[in-house]
Amino acid sequence: MPNRQNDMLHQLINSLSKAEKRNFKLYIQRNSGEKDLKVTELFDAICQQENYDESRLLKKLRSVSKSQLANMKSHLYRQVLASLRILRSGQSVELMLNEQLDYARLLFNKGLYHQSLTILERVKDTALNYEQNTFIIQIISFEKKIETLYITRSLQNRADQLSLESKTVNQRRETITKLSNLSLQLYSWYIKRGHARNKEDEQEVKRFFFTELPEKYTTLTGFYERLYIFQAFCWYAYIRQDFRMYYRYTQKWVDLFEEKPHMLEVETMHYVKGMHNLLNALFDVRHHKKLNDYIHRFENYARTDPSQQFENVRIQTFVYLSSAQLNQHILQGRFMEGLQLLPDIEQQLNEYDAYIDKHRILVLNYKIAMMHFGAGNYGKCIDYLQEIIRQPVDLRVDLHCYARLLHLIAHYELGNTALVEYLTKSVYRFMAKMQRFSIIEEEIFRFLRQSFHAGKKEMKKQFALLLNKLLEYENKPSESRTFAYLDIISWLQSKIRETSMAEVLQSKITK
Repeated sequence: MPNRQNDMLHQLINSLSKAEKRNFKLYIQRNSGEKDLKVTELFDAICQQENYDESRLLKKLRSVSKSQLANMKSHLYRQVLASLRILRSGQSVELMLNEQLDYARLLFNKGLYHQSLTILERVKDTALNYEQNTFIIQIISFEKKIETLYITRSLQNRADQLSLESKTVNQRRETITKLSNLSLQLYSWYIKRGHARNKEDEQEVKRFFFTELPEKYTTLTGFYERLYIFQAFCWYAYIRQDFRMYYRYTQKWVDLFEEKPHMLEVETMHYVKGMHNLLNALFDVRHHKKLNDYIHRFENYARTDPSQQFENVRIQTFVYLSSAQLNQHILQGRFMEGLQLLPDIEQQLNEYDAYIDKHRILVLNYKIAMMHFGAGNYGKCIDYLQEIIRQPVDLRVDLHCYARLLHLIAHYELGNTALVEYLTKSVYRFMAKMQRFSIIEEEIFRFLRQSFHAGKKEMKKQFALLLNKLLEYENKPSESRTFAYLDIISWLQSKIRETSMAEVLQSKITK
């Protein structure tokens, strides 16, 4: 049976709330024709299908032939979007600006030039307030068109004013485009390759970053210029594993919305993404108190109307908040409490399956695996790691490597001697091929090859030797990400003290 994601119309209808479905029915009734009555039947039939099945659909709609269905689906798709546009027009600044521009064009076509200019002036003020430069360019272009074709004003400096406005907004737009490109390309670098592996990677990123960075970036004052500057520095620091710098710029990113709260209305997703990165940064720098404070703040935001208004905001808020809550429990060693979050997280992951990107699924599966590992559920940990290992290695190569390494250690904990010997060679070959070795990983492989068959007393000595070696690198920036994704030091300490990882982590917080 085809999956619902394979049919765009089914996916759109499936995403509608009850209120949106009711609004669509009212919209169709107001604009009904014979064709639309059949479209309503098609809408109802698709609503009843959990997964899209065209053959069952045609059996139910006996008056519709297979050749007619494609055109009807296209018509229904447009009608659903039209009903959504009417319903949502007052809830989005961008939709409202587009609507007002459409009104100005209608008045222009009717020859009512003064009325058209009045709307354009009003909508320009709104666009300027929200720094919507793309709309400002359209508005100024339309104003220039009217002023060029028709004599509408007595002000002699009107041409100079429009020319200056046009030049200013184009310069600003050019700067924003350059900065947003820089931010996007750095983020793409990270998604594909993860963190910098060596000095060559660091030099490549550094060279690219400072080549593309505008010379006078410190003097920029606009909301979007500063937003993309902070984002670019954020990704640059994160790739290089400079987590203090990463924390500093994610804080600036979130503070920008506190400085200009009205921009939260138009750039809600940038705020949500900024909160996500700030929470990640607080986890990376081990700032327990502030992490708790910002998770509490994000939880409060998730309950507000703006966060619930649009599906994309609600879904991404859930994903990022879940990730932060799992990080919080892992960092503080509260693994058993963290396991209580999983049923609700997994239920919503299934519900939002069609809308969450593969990268987020990989990250959440890894964090859930870590939760089970810390709780001593090594079999469950392996199950979640297999979900990552089975995926193609087309993004986050570093996460695939950590998943295989943790998978190996989980089998070691289960005492699967023969399997560990095989996996050690297999994982070593994989990581060598990916060129992902760090000093920490080399030491772990050396330990597994040399010490796995030792007795209990000897193993304790070997654990201590490995721990002493790794502690030398604990504060080394290039190795910090390995410790964040794989807390091998706490695991070794738990083996030496013959206690749980949870107790080790909790004792560190107490100290």
